[in-house]
Amino acid sequence: MDYHRGAQVEVRIARIFNTYGPRMCIDDGRVVSNFVAQALRKEPLTVYGDGKQTRSFQYVSDLVEGLIRLMDGEHVGPFNLGNPGEFTMLELAKVVQDTIDPNAAIVFRPNTQDDPHKRKPDITKAKELLGWEPTVSLRQGLPLMVTDFRKRIFGDHDS
Repeated sequence: MDYHRGAQVEVRIARIFNTYGPRMCIDDGRVVSNFVAQALRKEPLTVYGDGKQTRSFQYVSDLVEGLIRLMDGEHVGPFNLGNPGEFTMLELAKVVQDTIDPNAAIVFRPNTQDDPHKRKPDITKAKELLGWEPTVSLRQGLPLMVTDFRKRIFGDHDS
């Protein structure tokens, strides 16, 4: 924003929220990739704290569409690009169970002190000025990510 204001450089600013999908780093420490990798490896899904903290998750193609609309538009931003649908960590673990292994165990570990209780983007500005909002639900996108992770973890085998 400083370049935009001070040097009149044309910029676009996106504030990107949790994004998931194929080709993510398997062991990147993000909650979706952690849960998917743990379930595929037959490890318990690790939920920190009571599992009631919320996050929102957008599929990668939704993010790309939002970025393209931002770049093609005339508005600087910042624009929140994310999915406003909230899931508790426990709900996310259950969606991963439903997708991969209904018998996957869930274990609880102490939470970190700085873990925010709620994260939910307000995408009103992106909807109004970019005509953008996410279209892929977690239950639609997660299986695509699982297929990719399964291939990379196990090769071409199913498990």
